[in-house]
Amino acid sequence: MARSPEGAYERIASLAVAALHERDPGRLWPLLADALPGLCGGDAVIFKLDDWSASSGTVGLSGDSAAEFARLGDEDLGLLRTGQPFASHYLAGTGREPVTARQLAGPAWPASATARLLGRTLDADHALAVPLPQSTTPITGCIVYRSGTDFTDDGILLARRVQPLLAAVDRQRQLLEQWRRLLPGAGSPDERAADCALTPRETTVLLLLADALTAAAIGRRLGISDRTVHKHIEKIYRKLGTRDRVSTVLRAQQLGLVPREGTAGSPAPTGRRRRA
Repeated sequence: MARSPEGAYERIASLAVAALHERDPGRLWPLLADALPGLCGGDAVIFKLDDWSASSGTVGLSGDSAAEFARLGDEDLGLLRTGQPFASHYLAGTGREPVTARQLAGPAWPASATARLLGRTLDADHALAVPLPQSTTPITGCIVYRSGTDFTDDGILLARRVQPLLAAVDRQRQLLEQWRRLLPGAGSPDERAADCALTPRETTVLLLLADALTAAAIGRRLGISDRTVHKHIEKIYRKLGTRDRVSTVLRAQQLGLVPREGTAGSPAPTGRRRRA
């Protein structure tokens, strides 16, 4: 059963705090996937990220369901990864509202190959798609599964309410992964950030600051307000002992928190603004 809207909103807020303090980007979606079923009234979640298809790409399941997923053969795995009937529905238009398989396929859903596979492997009868709001091709996000009756209106409403959080956490994941790729070599960039008392969110703001983005552009990239960006920047200044953008970026480069100019794959030099 889905949580009451009031209790669920508190849970969403707590989940947001936990996600934005998680330093390991690989743990962000598993964290979300373990929480989403309880919010939306489901039993399990499959999430699909980045570039994926019926044969490749990042796909994972919540909790104990991952063991069942690992035992699937190529044919069943491909069927589950295609995400029907949702893929064709979302690709046909720009809408990204959560919707159930039964709403899309009607009485034909229980007899579909996907429904039979879900029943056999996950003991699930119904599916609810929760795509990332800005995803295009392929459609990324997650699908929540449950047994018994279909998802309630409250469950679908809560899925809609949690979409902005999913999008924000996925942007955080991508930036943390980029940050790690840009800082290869000896020592952990996570440890260096922790030594400076920088939170994961402040770390991503610092990376974008070094990329010469304005506060407004950083806000658009992260899905937060300009005011919140400025608060993060003030905290970064205080923790690094600096007073402006240029000295902050130089200090961050000295500490190994952002790539130095000229490093392969490093952000553009200060003064050259990339598109947000």
